[in-house]
Amino acid sequence: MPSAIAKKLLNIDIDFMRLRKLAFGLSAALILISLASLAIQGLRLGLDFTGGTLVELEYAQSPELEDIRAKLERAGYEQFVVQNFGSSRDVLVRLNQGFSPDVGEQVRTLLASGDIQVQLKRAEFVGAQVGEELRDQGGLGMLVALICVMIYVAFRFQYKFALGSVLALAHDVIILLGFFSLFRIDFDLTVLAALLAVVGYSLNDTIVVYDRIRENFRTVREGGPKQLINLAINQTLLRTVITSFTTLLVLFALLFFGGEMIHNFALALIIGLLVGTYSSIFVAGTFLLVMKVDRDDLAIPVKEGVLEEDGRP
Repeated sequence: MPSAIAKKLLNIDIDFMRLRKLAFGLSAALILISLASLAIQGLRLGLDFTGGTLVELEYAQSPELEDIRAKLERAGYEQFVVQNFGSSRDVLVRLNQGFSPDVGEQVRTLLASGDIQVQLKRAEFVGAQVGEELRDQGGLGMLVALICVMIYVAFRFQYKFALGSVLALAHDVIILLGFFSLFRIDFDLTVLAALLAVVGYSLNDTIVVYDRIRENFRTVREGGPKQLINLAINQTLLRTVITSFTTLLVLFALLFFGGEMIHNFALALIIGLLVGTYSSIFVAGTFLLVMKVDRDDLAIPVKEGVLEEDGRP
């Protein structure tokens, strides 16, 4: 039986497909919550998308950036970026608000409390790094990429696999965007880069599982679609877990020690990696069962004139 084969090869025999209804319900709930959050409050776009006011300051002594952020938060500023540039005494503050002539002096006065000496070097308006045209082109590019992926998977496997891979990919992207929308985390260019990386990772993981499913449908003679899909997931489980675990070690190091500038980047990759691993195990195979994939979908066509194994034409 397929389960015995999996146990013999990898000593792993977990009936993932038995939990497919529970997993499907969890995914549906997460997607509904994500779509509701995106529709009601949308994404909290960072300064890369909205633009704002730039204030350049010079300290007499190197300041702690966390202290600067805490003062800005207590003063009522909501979206801002604080970073060093040039030297440890030079600080750049970007605020998500329109420019006014006195905003630079207000920030300098706020940060120069006590015996801390701060000099205002410049204050000016900065435009968004990502304009509306670039966002539209990016969305169009993503749509074209998904269509190309569907064509490739349909040619490499079968159209049901193409639909399953794109649906699993959409599942991961929607949940990741919903996470950032629900918890009001800034969505900037670093998060967008992480989102694109998650798309590639999730698709690759799904293709690995689908390739094993295809081979099982063609080579394993016993068992139905549910058992063969379950066998494929068990066969690739060790590879999936090891890859995800080692990648998470690096991402958690970036999250805790990488600094403020790449914090959201690492967070997006961690959430995307966890969701992508979950979808490759539970969601991708479930979609194939929903579309009723069977052996006939993956049967190798016999060319005319080629003899069968028993010698008959």
